[in-house]
Amino acid sequence: FGSRAVVSGSFPGRSRPPPILSYFVCAEMFTRFIEPGRLALITYGPSAGKMCTVVDIVDQKRVVVDGPESVTGVRRHMMPVKRLSLTDLCTKIPRGAREKTLRTALDRDEIMSKWSQTAWAKKIAAKEKRASMTDFERFKLMVARKNRAKEVKSVIKKTKK
Repeated sequence: FGSRAVVSGSFPGRSRPPPILSYFVCAEMFTRFIEPGRLALITYGPSAGKMCTVVDIVDQKRVVVDGPESVTGVRRHMMPVKRLSLTDLCTKIPRGAREKTLRTALDRDEIMSKWSQTAWAKKIAAKEKRASMTDFERFKLMVARKNRAKEVKSVIKKTKK
């Protein structure tokens, strides 16, 4: 919306539309809603770093989540929404579904394999791998990086001549 596009007097006391109106015109709609079947990452607490699925909504701030425990190691319990990071992945389950229904729905939609293919999951896996490296593995990695940098440098030097 340019200032010329607005007819004077349509927004009293303003030469252009209110900022809220122009914000909603160009903003994308939010898609990660809290709903039964939504896959989420637990960010805080004893199960931090594990995946869970929203099973039921208790109120505005709390939900019931379930792993299921055989798949992700998270038992069914109530959790504040603040401690969850919602993902784009969602499966179709009824509200308050039991563990067997949840497990079959996750298998049917291949949610956990889709999750492991996302950049977010790969980044978490790489972080865990780096944290579990031994001192000798870190040393080998350093040497490999130095050798790679040397090779790149020599190729660049040849192409410049």
